[in-house]
Amino acid sequence: MTTLAITESLDLKEVFSKFPTGVAAISAMVQGVPKGLVASSFTVGVSMDPPLVSFSAQHTSTTWPVLRNAERIGVSILGSEQQQTCLRMASRRPDKFDDILYRVNDQGAIVVPGCSLWLECSVFAELPAGDHSVVLLKVESAQAYSDKSPIILHESLFKFLEAPQAV
Repeated sequence: MTTLAITESLDLKEVFSKFPTGVAAISAMVQGVPKGLVASSFTVGVSMDPPLVSFSAQHTSTTWPVLRNAERIGVSILGSEQQQTCLRMASRRPDKFDDILYRVNDQGAIVVPGCSLWLECSVFAELPAGDHSVVLLKVESAQAYSDKSPIILHESLFKFLEAPQAV
C-alpha cells in the first residue's frame, strides 16, 4: 500500500477512480434539440423531504449551461448493456443522440430505455464547488427496473454487478 500526501504530485482522477460509482445520463429537450451529459458523480438520497439527488458539473461544460434552464431533466441510470450509449453521450459530439433510443415526456425530460432507473427532475439549487458546480435536483417522478443491472464505473473501466444465483 502506498500513502500519498495531498501535497505530493498525484493523479487525483486515478485516486478517485478507486471508488465505484454508477453512471447517469442527464438529459432534456432544449428548444427542440436533445441535450445531455454523463455524470459519474451522481448521488441519490441527498434529501428525502423534499426528494433530492445531486451530481457535479464541470465549469468547462458546454452542455450544463444549456440543460440548467430546461423545465424538466431526465436522469437515466444506465444499464449494464448500455456501454456504447454511455460512451456516445459522454462525447462532445453535437450529434450524440443520433444513434441513441430515447423518450421525451411532455415537460421535455429525456429518459433512455434500458436503464435500471430513471428520474424526472427539476433544478432545485446549484452551488459552486471548486472547478465544478454541485447541482441539486428535485425528483418529480421515478421508475425503477429490478431486472436491469446498472453500469458501474471503477478504475476508469465499466464493471457490472452479478445477478443473484437461484438456489
